Amino acid sequence: MKIRIRHRTTYNYGTPVTFGQHKIMIRPREGHDLHIESSILEISPAHTIHWMRDVEGNSIARVDFAETATQLMIYSELILEHYDSNPLDFILDETAVHYPFVYEPDSLPELAPFMHIIYPKDAVRLKDWLNQFWKPGDHTETLALLQNVNRHINHTFQYQRRDEPGVQTPGETLQKNSGSCRDFATLFLEACRCWGLAARFVSGYMQCEATEAGGASTHAWIEVYLPGAGWKGFDPTSGILTGSQHVTVAVARNPENATPIAGSFTGPATAFQSILVDVNVVQIDKPALSVPARKQLQSTQNQSVAQPQQMAQQSPAPMDMVIHATTDCP
Repeated sequence: MKIRIRHRTTYNYGTPVTFGQHKIMIRPREGHDLHIESSILEISPAHTIHWMRDVEGNSIARVDFAETATQLMIYSELILEHYDSNPLDFILDETAVHYPFVYEPDSLPELAPFMHIIYPKDAVRLKDWLNQFWKPGDHTETLALLQNVNRHINHTFQYQRRDEPGVQTPGETLQKNSGSCRDFATLFLEACRCWGLAARFVSGYMQCEATEAGGASTHAWIEVYLPGAGWKGFDPTSGILTGSQHVTVAVARNPENATPIAGSFTGPATAFQSILVDVNVVQIDKPALSVPARKQLQSTQNQSVAQPQQMAQQSPAPMDMVIHATTDCP
């Protein structure tokens, strides 16, 4: 599957401001399942870029600005080849087919950081909520258990887009029974860790009607480490396992470390006026849909043949001194 992603973020200010260094994480993670064919990154005002990889292997553009401005614009355009068409094409180790299970000792040093809960104050409430899915002494299939939680969040929690930075704690999401995709991902992340499973937060893009039409934003989900399968993605906002419609950009132990754009500016506290995030994700190698030709009519007039029809592709929160482009779903 070939996918085109266009992502534009624009910040507007009422007076010229000075921009501090920005860290941008919008370049997808390449691997056996994804290849970047081409990429464009345009930024204004004048700047210099230095690329690096963080401890998780995420690509980060560190941007230093050379002039003041009343607008900061970041535009990325990518053409990708995505090969992960079947999210269920994996085999778990026999030891991990049923829960509870324990990880192999050799893998624990690497997995341990992804097993530590981030919000210990919410642990008791979260474990009480998880009792409806599994209780100590129960023996159940691991994948079915994770999918039950994944679908439950999708079916019972109310999605609410939030443009302000940061994530809700699991306790806040449970209390409000609502949240954004990054809030649902954080809830599921902590749930897995309460069960002793290694899980990490994922920021990226998802192809759907909203992102094809434009005006959407980035997306968030989680990955759980399952022996035999590796890191497998679960999207609690959609209630599905991740596949070719999901494009991973960044992974992090802590959700706060996967912000697509983060930086600062110096200027009056009232200088910030607005932020506009526009994401367009579309498959560009869809086959054309043809209408079968009618039977040719014997006539003195020209024969009438139906013309092939082609499916049309749609194209398309302020803080005082710190700028964030938040992760949210379409």
